[in-house]
Amino acid sequence: MKTIRIPAPGCTETVETKKPELKPGHVLLKIGYAGFCGSDLNTFRGLNPLVTYPVIPGHEIGAVIDAVADDVPAYLKTGVNATVNPYTNCGVCPACRNRRPNACEYNQTLGVQRDGAMSEYLLVPWEKVIADEAISIRDLALVEPMSVGFHAVDRAGVTDVDTVMTLGCGMVGLGAVIRASVRGAKVIAVDVDDKKTATARRLGARYAINTRKENLHERVSEITGGRGADVVIEAAGRPETYLASVDEAAFTGRIVCIGYAREKIPFDTPYFVKKELNILGSRNAMPQDFKAVTEYMKRGICPVDELISAIYRPEEAQTALEKWAANPGDVFRILIRF
Repeated sequence: MKTIRIPAPGCTETVETKKPELKPGHVLLKIGYAGFCGSDLNTFRGLNPLVTYPVIPGHEIGAVIDAVADDVPAYLKTGVNATVNPYTNCGVCPACRNRRPNACEYNQTLGVQRDGAMSEYLLVPWEKVIADEAISIRDLALVEPMSVGFHAVDRAGVTDVDTVMTLGCGMVGLGAVIRASVRGAKVIAVDVDDKKTATARRLGARYAINTRKENLHERVSEITGGRGADVVIEAAGRPETYLASVDEAAFTGRIVCIGYAREKIPFDTPYFVKKELNILGSRNAMPQDFKAVTEYMKRGICPVDELISAIYRPEEAQTALEKWAANPGDVFRILIRF
């Protein structure tokens, strides 16, 4: 079967690999679309410390169930569209024992710590399959990144009385915008790109701030009457956005951190105490977050076409990643069509 592999930084190749054989407790998926995410881009750029080369990238999946083992539940049927929860969980670490398997200490995400989904076929345990014939194969490839943003909003316990500021309006940040808006919160979307903030407005953000053109603190003060945001979701992974999250959070506010910053960040820690902030990490997503995303997508109100920046064939993976690396701000999601 045709497979995309990253053998070394800056290089991709399309190779032939053996089609997986069905085994007990598993489902064989025929991949229709697989998305490149930020971790895949960092793997290509040589900036992903979790990857060992060579690696097959990809964990954002739109597929059709091709075959099921005899011991798989009857609701998983051949021919049904599906996506995948791409994380593993050990069941015994503190996170798993606390019923938060998304943060498993020994998690291995497809395409990161283990080979991923950029192949014509993928074999996965049936428990990881999310089947929904009401959503197209293409659109199912967007579920996983949106679910990460949904999870961050859940971590913050957002309600309709909150003002929520999202720092970063990539796919994960937009997921947070959607989830917070659906819950009735007043959402402020922040980015350095007008196209991304405009999309955030269409997805439910009431306000948009381009920090290249406006002063963030002044605008947030104006919008909130000087109080600051009840919830700040950091979805950019930049030192300046991490610092801004502390500065712009209201007293007794909640900060949820999704992005990985590669640099060390010096914080003005007295604000942690004086504001009595709740500072929370948010990693991956829970099954209920995937369910929430699929239910949202079935409402038919998501401008999906705006979120797909380009679709390439497997042989064009090198071109796709080179273009993204050259202009990272121009991309929401790149899909590979198998």
